[in-house]
Amino acid sequence: MALDPTTMLTLSIALAAAAALYLAIEWRHVRGASLLFWSAGFATITIGSTLALLRSSGILLIGIWFANGLLVTAHWLFLLGVARFTESRLSRGWYLIFVIWAALLLLPNEPWWSKVMLASNSLLVSVLMLKASLLLRPHGTSLSVGAGQLRYVLLFHGAFYFSKAVIAVMPGTLIDLAAFRGEIIQISLVEGAMAIMFIALAMTGSERYRREKRIERLAARDPLTALYNRRALEVRAPRVLDDVSGERPGASLLIDIDNFKSVNDLFGHTAGDRLLVALSELIRSSLPEGALAARLGGDEFVILLRDASSERIEALASSLREQFHRTAAQTFETPEAVTLSIGASLFDQPPSSLAALIEQGDAALYESKRAGRDRIRLVDRRVAGSKTTRHS
Repeated sequence: MALDPTTMLTLSIALAAAAALYLAIEWRHVRGASLLFWSAGFATITIGSTLALLRSSGILLIGIWFANGLLVTAHWLFLLGVARFTESRLSRGWYLIFVIWAALLLLPNEPWWSKVMLASNSLLVSVLMLKASLLLRPHGTSLSVGAGQLRYVLLFHGAFYFSKAVIAVMPGTLIDLAAFRGEIIQISLVEGAMAIMFIALAMTGSERYRREKRIERLAARDPLTALYNRRALEVRAPRVLDDVSGERPGASLLIDIDNFKSVNDLFGHTAGDRLLVALSELIRSSLPEGALAARLGGDEFVILLRDASSERIEALASSLREQFHRTAAQTFETPEAVTLSIGASLFDQPPSSLAALIEQGDAALYESKRAGRDRIRLVDRRVAGSKTTRHS
């Protein structure tokens, strides 16, 4: 089968329709707005390529101007999808592209009409794709592998259309849009079919990768406080604990809310949840660099510190206790004060396991509560410390 213009357009129609359907199915599962825009873009290419076949029947207004207008619209939808994917905002100036395209209808029917039409169409598509590629530029670790691939596919696609616009206005270049004549038009039809495949695959991979990362992130977080859960803490704790040495001691703080039950009993569990969220925000804002924090369950939280000292632990614990007591007192009036009890451990050798470390913190926390609550019990387990204890 010869790769004539009609064959290439038919192939593009089939590929674009399949891409539109596949992305629409993905959208039903993911509900990502970017997938919906991308699916609409490929559906628009399907319609535009179908209308382009009408050129052979002499229907040039629809087969050229309207069909190419839909091609511009499809790439505009691709740009909107990328903007949603990257959570970027586009200015209203991008809508002027349709005004520019509509103005091309006013061009006189002169021999140079095909050149101007092709150059204008190519330049508009190029600007849209280069902007989309720019939105996907790497920023930190937020650009996934799939998004990186999409960026380069769109960059190449935009560069190709820019070169097409330049070639179209070069003297002596044969361009006949009505009959699909001209080498640049033939190459463009082949590139279009290939671009549909690569863009669709990269778009699907981008959204799927982000969905998997989102699921992984949600699985590692406590749904109420957004702190790490115990399972995630067990995975990440070795990065903190394995660095422990005599020169860089480690520490753990086990935190529990005193009289938390009275808040639930008097104000309801929603109020209790608000208090847990407030404490998690205090912990997050007070967390030193390189530290880890997690909610173990109920009203119990843990903080792991590296390069710690008894002074740093007591300063952190005192700050948390004071801020939390002030927040709780201003929000809820209870018969007994809602405060924090903290059991802390300072050590210069990596613990045998996270569970053993938490068990030590539990013992210190129990002593803190038994001593009257609203206080910290610090156990210094360093070799030089000979297991000394301090209350505050």
